[in-house]
Amino acid sequence: MQQLTSYLSGQWLMGHGKERTINHAISGEALYQVTSEGLDMAQARRYAIDNGGKALRAMTFVQRAALLKAVAKHLLANKESFYEVSYQTGATRADSWVDIEGGIGTLFAYAGMGNRELPDDVLWPEDEMIPLSKQGGFAARHVLTSKSGVALHINAFNFPCWGMLEKLAPTWLAGMPAMIKPGTASAQLTHAMVKSIVDSGLVPEGAISLISGGVGNLFDLLDEQDVVTFTGSAQTGQKLRCHPNIIGRSVPFTMEADSLNCCVLGEDVTPEQPEFALFIREIVREMTAKAGQKCTAIRRIIVPQAQLENVTQALKAKLEKIQPGDPAQEGVKMGALVSLEQRDDVQNKVDQLIAAGCLVVVGGKADTTRAGAFFPPTLLLCQQPDETPAVHELEAFGPVATVMPYHDGEHAMALARAGQGSLAGTLVTADGDIARQFILGAARAHGRIQVLNQESSVESTGHGSPLPMLVHGGPGRAGGGEELGGLRAVKHYMQRTAIQGSPSMLAAVSKQWSYGAAVKEDPIHPFRKHFEELVIGESLLTARRTITEADIVNFANLSGDHFYAHVDKIGAAESFFGERVAHGYFVVSAAAGLFVDPGVGPVIANYGMENLRFIEPVKIGDTIQVRLTCKRKTAKPQKTAEDKPVGVVEWAVEVLNQDNQSVALYSILTLVARNN
Repeated sequence: MQQLTSYLSGQWLMGHGKERTINHAISGEALYQVTSEGLDMAQARRYAIDNGGKALRAMTFVQRAALLKAVAKHLLANKESFYEVSYQTGATRADSWVDIEGGIGTLFAYAGMGNRELPDDVLWPEDEMIPLSKQGGFAARHVLTSKSGVALHINAFNFPCWGMLEKLAPTWLAGMPAMIKPGTASAQLTHAMVKSIVDSGLVPEGAISLISGGVGNLFDLLDEQDVVTFTGSAQTGQKLRCHPNIIGRSVPFTMEADSLNCCVLGEDVTPEQPEFALFIREIVREMTAKAGQKCTAIRRIIVPQAQLENVTQALKAKLEKIQPGDPAQEGVKMGALVSLEQRDDVQNKVDQLIAAGCLVVVGGKADTTRAGAFFPPTLLLCQQPDETPAVHELEAFGPVATVMPYHDGEHAMALARAGQGSLAGTLVTADGDIARQFILGAARAHGRIQVLNQESSVESTGHGSPLPMLVHGGPGRAGGGEELGGLRAVKHYMQRTAIQGSPSMLAAVSKQWSYGAAVKEDPIHPFRKHFEELVIGESLLTARRTITEADIVNFANLSGDHFYAHVDKIGAAESFFGERVAHGYFVVSAAAGLFVDPGVGPVIANYGMENLRFIEPVKIGDTIQVRLTCKRKTAKPQKTAEDKPVGVVEWAVEVLNQDNQSVALYSILTLVARNN
């Protein structure tokens, strides 16, 4: 029987010791042996740091984003080979799509965020300069730098591809190598994807490692530069988080645990409304997708007492039609659990819930004479959820959910919170006031809440779908951690440091100019220079322009903006300003007229303006002048060899009046040609 190898220290290695067998979830056939005993974890960690970490830290954020995109394209081109392996885990094609292509989509998403929003540098200035003195000579900025350790990702069995890739994307973007320990029951699929990444030659040596089996003594070897992420059961996660070395070395530990997520039917919804059918559909889908093996799956169905019978019967009618079977057969909507051990665990939890007082509406018993790890869709009924703590504590990690009634809105929120912390929740309602009250009362116990109604249902991604730009995590039982959430996830793998000094020193450190820092002036207009020729801090102080009454009248006629403060002499005299003032957007337009070089040159286009603030009014007779300064530069990767090489330059614009006071501050973004 084939042994799943580990990829450590740049080699595919076999362990030697007690092995665990992985069986086919549908046929029960023994497929692989898994063990990592005898492998040198200390050497593997050091190899990852010395090789993968060094290479990744040398790359800029934009280069790392390009790496993510290249890997994503490679995996997408080879996706069918992953679908074949995924079938062994009992997944349907739809289940596998979420895991495989959903995971690849996360790589694409982070590649896009990194390319658009992060600097073309190895240091990330997190915020703008913070003044610390009256004269402006002492300031601070928070910067993010890559840790010099390794990220250990301990993943669950239910999403062997997505679970790996959703952590790998922010880890690599942060400049850290990753050591991946997949859930053993489905490790063959993670193994296949890691092997594909390694064979592609796209990633630096040591940037990715795979542990097929246990982590051995790795927890004893970690230090403050390492990061641990865990996805799985709350019990296991709590045990790992309390490891003496994790505590003693203050090793960052991010935990995302299975939780008793809920779906709540609003008091306003009756069977005649479209929201009722949406509620039923959402629950059935969440119970049966991945055979209920999702950390975000709906486990508790909370409904008004008046709708308990209607909901129970509607769910029963739908669930009775769904029979687990071989996903390879046409018409099968739900596959098997990942293993016989998992099936037995689900059965044990269902039996405990029944013993606690829950009634079986549908399912409840696995056919143990049947080959394969099948478990029927199971709906339980708990008439007294306040007196039955088991429904808020025990999770059957399969196609199992419990319906329970509530008396009023406050009771519904209390039941939603009774799960002691959840990854996701859904409220189905057509009433905005009910939605607001529920969010106020239940959000503190949830990482994410979907408010579902007829309008949102058209494009909703569903209750359980974690998205790259949204937080994935939750308080309490859900682990208290946070995965994804856009670029916030990248920061988990970086060190935030407050840097204090003069504005000029901060500009030198961050490679981003800030107000108050020294500038460099050149007789050549900056718009006449190519991207490579521009220097951070390069600045132009323009000629002056005096604002006249004719300017204001002409702009009002041209724009159609006849606001009284600009054109009504009497109204303006009684206003906050005391007299007529120029339109703010005229000031911006006049500023552009002062700093733009009109000739054909390297500047291709102005495609954005950010953080516009009007500081002081500009009145008739005032004279303005502009200080234009190169703030930051980002080279844009060429998509094809034929594309013209370009970069984005952000310019700080400060409009001054005759008293040298700032009247407007903003940034503009220009697309500038590169020589190469």
